[in-house]
Amino acid sequence: MNIIETKNIVKKYGDFVANNDINISVEQGKILAIVGENGAGKTTLMNMLYGLLKPTSGSLLVKGKEVSFNSPLDAIKLGLGMVHQHFKLVPSLSIHENVLLGIEINKEYNIKGKKIKSFLINTKKQVEEVQALADKFNLELNVTDIVKDISIGSQQRVEILKMLYRNIDVLILDEPTAVLTPQEVDAFLVNLEELKSQGKTIILITHKLREVMNASDYVYVLKRGEIVGAVETKETSEKELSRMMVGRDVVLNVEKTYQDLSKEDVIYKVENLETINHIGSKVLNNINFEIKAGEILGVAGVEGNGQSELSKVLSGLMLSTNGRVSLNNEDITNEWPNELRKRKVSFIPEDRFVDGLCKDMSISKNIIAGDHWNEKYFKNKLYDNKIINEERQRLIDMYDIRISDVEGDVSSLSGGNAQKIIIAREFARDPKMLVISQPTRGVDVGSIEYIHKEILKMQKDGKAVLLISSELSEVMSLSDRIIVMYKGEIYGEVDAKNATKEEIGLLMAGIKKEVQAWRKQ
Repeated sequence: MNIIETKNIVKKYGDFVANNDINISVEQGKILAIVGENGAGKTTLMNMLYGLLKPTSGSLLVKGKEVSFNSPLDAIKLGLGMVHQHFKLVPSLSIHENVLLGIEINKEYNIKGKKIKSFLINTKKQVEEVQALADKFNLELNVTDIVKDISIGSQQRVEILKMLYRNIDVLILDEPTAVLTPQEVDAFLVNLEELKSQGKTIILITHKLREVMNASDYVYVLKRGEIVGAVETKETSEKELSRMMVGRDVVLNVEKTYQDLSKEDVIYKVENLETINHIGSKVLNNINFEIKAGEILGVAGVEGNGQSELSKVLSGLMLSTNGRVSLNNEDITNEWPNELRKRKVSFIPEDRFVDGLCKDMSISKNIIAGDHWNEKYFKNKLYDNKIINEERQRLIDMYDIRISDVEGDVSSLSGGNAQKIIIAREFARDPKMLVISQPTRGVDVGSIEYIHKEILKMQKDGKAVLLISSELSEVMSLSDRIIVMYKGEIYGEVDAKNATKEEIGLLMAGIKKEVQAWRKQ
């Protein structure tokens, strides 16, 4: 039985066609994966299913009946829920308060035989109901916990719980693993199977083909707003799906050449680096490493072990409390981002919309952000829009950034295309040193291939690269050496060429004795 059907759905923005003649069928109790390049129209289609957008033409059927949604509330009433790529939670509230935000359970009083509802919230009942639902679906949440104190993976489960509380039958998940660690991804896939076993229908939008192959029952492939493939998962492969998405064979494995770097000069050095966070807790302790010309140093670790703080300290977004950072033997400790950029240090931050881009500014302004002082963009001491727009177009073409309106704001871009803006901007500045954090988060397979090649090209050109990624396979395939962080310290170091996932995984878990035993085997 099909719980959702679309018939000839079209979505236009002026002359731009985001979705063209889309026909899909969503089977009840199954997991459907929808894949495609950045800007292929996946999120636009899902936003129409969820009532955030209205189709230009075509029809939508839910449980066999044609429907028209004016808002997400209409979709939720018919059993459709959506978890967005960027979570919509209130960090200062507890889990149960987030789940019931706007639909709180109020206390009732019996007055002269009549039940009178008060404005006071029945916290006890809220906790009982939400905890019971979390336990039913094995989401492993303590609903009295404050959202800001829980992991990213737990926050995602809270978003799912919000939808389950509203009694949804169909759960739409937009890039659900983009911000999860490998361990959290594995737990998430288990959660999907549990939801499916209890009768829920799931639509999974993702770039990660391994997850598609492991979790889904069937797959639709979108390319430039149209369906170009529909297959059962058991009858396809990662290679075939990537070929349908990109239109060519994609190199899924990095071809890296390892070189002897022992005689190369040290470009970047970090000595005894320490810092504390906003509540006074030490989050980096005695960090020491160096990177030579033409070397990629990878940083692995379970999220929350100091990688984010390390990236911020090295990019001038957070101050160190001790230690020294040097570039070509010159002290650059605690210099502002602007000064670091002038020294040819480039940064790719882990959160593109918090530290990498200004959503309400134009694409052109974001392209020159951090380099806006450069005289090449000026004419008679005023910005020369012609030169800036030429640079914008050059990078759009070079990095295949999919844009419906080149004059629009960055907020109009898909997450992957927004990431490409940052990659293009930072790589184009011919840096000496790159601090790269989560470079391919939320990016499609074709773009991942391109970004990996560009990182290796930077290495070939003699740049020093610090690569921080939650994708362990990415760190292992691109790096020359890998340091593993645990509780704010460097817990171990391995040679990337001969490293194994098992060895790095043990270090990530803080287990040195078992690593030593593993190496003796």
